[in-house]
Amino acid sequence: MGNFNFKGQMAELGYNVFTTFWDDFSIADSFGISAIKDTYKRAFEEWKWDYKYLTELVMVLNWKIWYWYKIDKKIAECYNDLWIEWDSYAYTNLEGKELDYYIKTLD
Repeated sequence: MGNFNFKGQMAELGYNVFTTFWDDFSIADSFGISAIKDTYKRAFEEWKWDYKYLTELVMVLNWKIWYWYKIDKKIAECYNDLWIEWDSYAYTNLEGKELDYYIKTLD
């Protein structure tokens, strides 16, 4: 992923990264779209119940769209599709303080 420092970028925005999602997807990037989708599927099954993990995963997917957009449109489109799925899941399944956290953190 070149010299891009996700944790550093997020720290500049006032957010402290607490998962390995960026690293997990960066490894998957090396193996292509099927590996990205597999990593997503495993993350979804393991963390869909935890709104803070869900929020950070959505952030990672969003940054991956941005990163890949000018490098490989197919990978960017894959990340966009996954982002849409997660975001929809969040708005359908989170409520109250969990939804507030999701919206405020992503804003």
